[in-house]
Amino acid sequence: MCVKGVYFLTVLSGLAASGVLQVSGMRIYTSGNVEAVNGTDVRLKCTFQSSSPINPNAIVISWSFRPLNLDQEESVFHYQQKPYPPLEGPFRKRVVWAGDVMGRDASIILQQVKFTYNGTYICQVKNPPDVHGTVGKIRLHVVTTASLSQLLLLALAIGGGIAAVVILLIIIVYCRRCKKRRQGEREGNEEAPRKERKDPTVCHPLRAVHLYLSETSIEIGSSKGMISDRSIKESSSSEDKGLS
Repeated sequence: MCVKGVYFLTVLSGLAASGVLQVSGMRIYTSGNVEAVNGTDVRLKCTFQSSSPINPNAIVISWSFRPLNLDQEESVFHYQQKPYPPLEGPFRKRVVWAGDVMGRDASIILQQVKFTYNGTYICQVKNPPDVHGTVGKIRLHVVTTASLSQLLLLALAIGGGIAAVVILLIIIVYCRRCKKRRQGEREGNEEAPRKERKDPTVCHPLRAVHLYLSETSIEIGSSKGMISDRSIKESSSSEDKGLS
């Protein structure tokens, strides 16, 4: 019997290690301690894991609140197929559903928190047949001003955003300057050949041939109607002088 018992336990441990054997139970994860400034909104994050497939028509989510130094709990929020915020009490019109059932998120948002909201918030999820397991707890601490760590994170976030904007502007200005410079170079390259072009109708000064037209007088004989040789000789002689 002892040998069989040891063998059975060995098989079970092997199945569990290999992932074949699944342990039923709902596992819920919360952010633990949360700090919020009076009058601001705060997100109470609650996620879960179930060994059964998520059934959006059967899953039930409930949030309850236990004040400081008190054992009495009061309902804060309820979800079953759709959100049901409280219709009365200190959390009336102060709770907003911020979860996603299929995404395994059961988070809510408390709006304009007050000092009376200090206490423990309990998140419980049931996904039949997976209805047993741990519950998630969040301890909320409402303060007058933000803590040094929160202020530091806020300053870093603002500084990082400003630095990103400045870098983006520098990149945009640099790209525009490069674009204008390239356009100027293209226009200069296009104008240079135009300046070197010459008018084909204009002759080079050293190659120009100067023609001189002399005044000629044409005499027509009244008797025979012939052109006088004198005019022809004068014109030919003036051309020879111009060429020399």
